[in-house]
Amino acid sequence: MRTDPFGRSAYEQRPQRRGINLRWIILVAFAAYAAWSWFGSKQTDPYTGADAHYGASPEEEAELGAQAYQEVLGDAQAQRALVPANEQVSQQVRAIAQRLIARVPQVAADLAAEHGQPVPDLSNYQWDVNVIASDEANAFCLPGGKIAVYTGLIPVAQNADAMSVVMGHEIAHALLRHGAQRMAQQKLVQLGQVAAGISGIDQQTMAALGAGIQYGIVLPYGRNHETQADEVGLMLAAAACYDPAQAVPLWERMSQLNGGQRPPEFASTHPDPANRIARLQELQPRAQAFYRKYCSGQGAATGMR
Repeated sequence: MRTDPFGRSAYEQRPQRRGINLRWIILVAFAAYAAWSWFGSKQTDPYTGADAHYGASPEEEAELGAQAYQEVLGDAQAQRALVPANEQVSQQVRAIAQRLIARVPQVAADLAAEHGQPVPDLSNYQWDVNVIASDEANAFCLPGGKIAVYTGLIPVAQNADAMSVVMGHEIAHALLRHGAQRMAQQKLVQLGQVAAGISGIDQQTMAALGAGIQYGIVLPYGRNHETQADEVGLMLAAAACYDPAQAVPLWERMSQLNGGQRPPEFASTHPDPANRIARLQELQPRAQAFYRKYCSGQGAATGMR
């Protein structure tokens, strides 16, 4: 074998091949699958015209919502917190829900037309509403149309118009299929976490990636959903002949809960109250147009009746 003046063989002089980096292969493979899964699920949301990604079918989502609702009602019954349907507060809340639900098909069609989309399929919504005795100032609407209102919300709302804004917002979450959208996002995040774990990334880097995902993806995603639900819910309340202007004082009151203490917007799933109020003020002309279209000659509801 030939050697050079320094005694090295020709074999030793040739550059050595680098081994294939398994970590990068794993990351690239997971990234490709995640991209295929994410973009493969992309659709246009008919209510907002925005891109949306769904992690479950409407039927699956409605089934999950019904199961979760039965668990909530079962817990409320066990705690004797489920308010009977014949009590006045239940009748008042149910009356608001009925007016809102009755306008869902028209508002869905109007918003879809604005964005050049087909009318959404509402066949998987089986609406139901219950009132739960609790100091919590809250309400929710699960996928498939399962609504619950906590009695602690009533003194904050103060009137039927404001209550309709809250309930319209919660119904909008279900119409916009935010539950299925969160499932798609969670699947994407979990894929990233699994890929990072398998590839052997150290704990410090994992923690930094987790924080980046939380503050850069998860929380902004939640805030965007809240903003969408505010918009669609306000149009629904206005079309149901409730005064949309009551949304502003409602959120002023909501902002004072817990002494006005809250995390900064970047660390929350909800918009800052001041930003939320500003957006609701911007939406007033559009909401008033919905009111005029569906409620010509009718007065706004002002009491919890």
